Amino acid sequence: MSLDTAREEVKLAVDLIILLEENQIAPETVLAALAIVQRDFEQKVAAGS
Repeated sequence: MSLDTAREEVKLAVDLIILLEENQIAPETVLAALAIVQRDFEQKVAAGS
């Protein structure tokens, strides 16, 4: 499957992985930050935003 035809969430995930790897962010830091982001967006979804 080409990235051009991939779902939007796959494209975003690939972009984020590239950004994080290029900036040499520690995996533990990435996971902690992603947990914060997930909670934030879950609250937005629950609020209907």
